[in-house]
Amino acid sequence: MGRKLLLEHINVPGINTLAVYKEKGGYRSVEKALKTMSTDDVVEEVKKSGLRGRGGAGFPTGMKWSFLAKPEGVARYLVCNADESEPGTFKDRYLMTHIPHALIEGMIVGSYALGANVSYIYVRGEMMPQIRILEKAIAEAKAAGYLGKNILGTGYDLELYVQPGGGAYICGEETALLESLEGKRGNPRIKPPFPAIAGLYGCPTVVNNVESIAAVVPIINDGGDEYAKTGIGRSTGTKLISASGNINKPGVYEIELGITVEDFIYSDEYCGGIAKGKKLKAVVAGGSSVPVLPANLILNTVNGEKRLMSYESLSDGGFVSGTMLGSGGFVVYDEDQCMVRNTWNFARFYHHESCGQCSPCREGTGWMEKVLHRLEYGHGKMSDMDLLVDVSKKIEGNTICPLGDAAAWPVASAIRHFREEFEWHVKEPVLALTQNFGIGKYADALES
Repeated sequence: MGRKLLLEHINVPGINTLAVYKEKGGYRSVEKALKTMSTDDVVEEVKKSGLRGRGGAGFPTGMKWSFLAKPEGVARYLVCNADESEPGTFKDRYLMTHIPHALIEGMIVGSYALGANVSYIYVRGEMMPQIRILEKAIAEAKAAGYLGKNILGTGYDLELYVQPGGGAYICGEETALLESLEGKRGNPRIKPPFPAIAGLYGCPTVVNNVESIAAVVPIINDGGDEYAKTGIGRSTGTKLISASGNINKPGVYEIELGITVEDFIYSDEYCGGIAKGKKLKAVVAGGSSVPVLPANLILNTVNGEKRLMSYESLSDGGFVSGTMLGSGGFVVYDEDQCMVRNTWNFARFYHHESCGQCSPCREGTGWMEKVLHRLEYGHGKMSDMDLLVDVSKKIEGNTICPLGDAAAWPVASAIRHFREEFEWHVKEPVLALTQNFGIGKYADALES
């Protein structure tokens, strides 16, 4: 069994309550940080841990904290990005549902380190049960003296609020989230200035993911050096993975970074293999916005080595033959799944969720959805594949926020690795159409 830092007590009855959470060592990091450490000491421990952002980008958390501007007399803010909207990703929701105090504890320590006296947890609007759970946990923490004025007699004050979002995927982008938090339309901001200089209400702000903030707790409890002993290379610590698709055991797993992808998919400790004894066809390793990889490349790197569940190993080969760990939304496809339909489904999502601010994204995502729709429903042309690749190139790198890249990468990678299947939809439009209604499957059609 791998080491568990966040989910060790996940099955303990009542772990969502303050009393049981404290019995299992909860809020020790608050006591330690506020009573025995300076704010710089806390930031230094997080830097030593090597913790990287668990929301997708993988930027070093401690470094991000150290960038925060500290002008005299100006408020600072810590904002938790709990707008978990990435298709295939549900680990933050799981954490907030079952161990809400882990997030609250991390928010207190992080806010103290950054000198923030007011902090926010921005939660996706559809997650009303989680919003209520967090509000209850905050009330418990405040009643116990962990929030409010003069926390634990240290002189540090902190108010923590939960803010529901409006259900927009774009608000997962940190500057769009800040716009929404200020009561405006959730459009991404042009950077610079970055949030560390001018964020919420124009003040220095750090935005971190739920899992990133929760990971601060074991880092402060055990020390940054101890945390860094888990994992491999620059991919330190543990990572929550949302596993779904054609596997025997879908769910949320905490893994030590550095285990092989093959072990994660096939071992009984994790996914338990491909459902119904089917063959592995492809994997989306980090949520819908990362390149999809076929079985041979997700299990092995371009050098023939076993692919590892780490930031570096998954990206080996760049976007030609690699992918990204991203948010850890691990979606597995068996041999019967249609990659054209899957890619069209993703394109529909990104077209719908584009804020429309940048014309390459606003128009390009619509074009990709239309072309993929006609390919899937038997009206495609051989030139459509090159058209899709061309459109994706015109979107990638030409938008204010990464949504354009997120829309382009799945399309470009699907055509790169599964072009034969896309061409089959043009050559055999009737079979492609019947496949949509469950009459035939792509793998069976190729054999017949």
